[in-house]
Amino acid sequence: MLDSLERHAHPDTSHGGSGNGGSERLRVLTVTSAWPTPETPRTTIFLKRQVEFLRAAGVDVDVFSFDGQRQPWRYLVACLRLHARLAKGRYDLVHAQFGQNALLAFPKRLPLVVTFRGSDLHGIVGADGRVTLAGRILQRISRLVARHADAVVVVAEHMKSLLPSGIEATVIPSGLDLDHVRPHPRDVARRQLGLPLDDRLVLFAANPAVPRKRHALAKQAVDRVAQSLPVELIVAWGVPHADMPLYMSACDALVLTSVHEGSPNVVKEALACNLPVVSVPTGDVPERLQGVEGCELCPDDRVQTLAAALERVLRRAQRINGRPSVAHLDERVLASRMIGIYRRALPRTRVPRDA
Repeated sequence: MLDSLERHAHPDTSHGGSGNGGSERLRVLTVTSAWPTPETPRTTIFLKRQVEFLRAAGVDVDVFSFDGQRQPWRYLVACLRLHARLAKGRYDLVHAQFGQNALLAFPKRLPLVVTFRGSDLHGIVGADGRVTLAGRILQRISRLVARHADAVVVVAEHMKSLLPSGIEATVIPSGLDLDHVRPHPRDVARRQLGLPLDDRLVLFAANPAVPRKRHALAKQAVDRVAQSLPVELIVAWGVPHADMPLYMSACDALVLTSVHEGSPNVVKEALACNLPVVSVPTGDVPERLQGVEGCELCPDDRVQTLAAALERVLRRAQRINGRPSVAHLDERVLASRMIGIYRRALPRTRVPRDA
């Protein structure tokens, strides 16, 4: 049972010795409670993608994944297992994905890099739109680990203001594999997905059950548009991530209604697929949509504001030229930047020669 809490996403080969004594390759252990697997599909495919591109860039990355389920005892068990693994001395540093998962690395055996991705600093939002008690605890934990990390990464500029004062952070958004996230002919995509060829389709690419995503707000906006235009809201939740470019190519607009976000990948992927985006002002979406003609950044989150923006986009009935705006988010480029963070987190005496 305990063994099932730890899943390896990379062969656990022995490197021999500790630190970098006999090797030139940087060795990193990524710690996460949100690793996507066939048994537990998640929207956190960006974690797997980052690891894959870091490996391609020459970094030895192993993954320590556990299922926390917001249960303290599960974190305690995972913590014990993690420290047993680190005691073998095969890694140069630990990279924790999400603030709460960095707790497992304490007391620190190795330099610690933490990437904050959204709710860890923003908190968990309940059905009433307010941060829950668990969300406030999560915020405090994240701020605590930020004070003791050797390097802090946030996925969007605005998240720096949520860190304790004096904490330096580097902005590295989740990147894209632009070879796979690309536009397809609209009718071809609709046929493959079994969607109607003639209807106007608005995409909602999030879990409708998560309160902060505000599916009800998106539906209300689309229902209002439907009073003057035939339109359908398509919810792409639980579908294979490989199919998302098809959904984005098949639809006429993406709607984003979240209370808060870090750096929502769905917006970046929509831009890479030249799909118009209609969004409330959240996360780094204002930055992403700046200068992209045909997208709509709503000044507020009222139903009528969203509906008016959606109707304008649907009546234009044009794809955007969004792909150039995300070219700099190619995961190859961002992997190189992350390796630079790893370098700076290591003591000078332990920097690998090829890192």
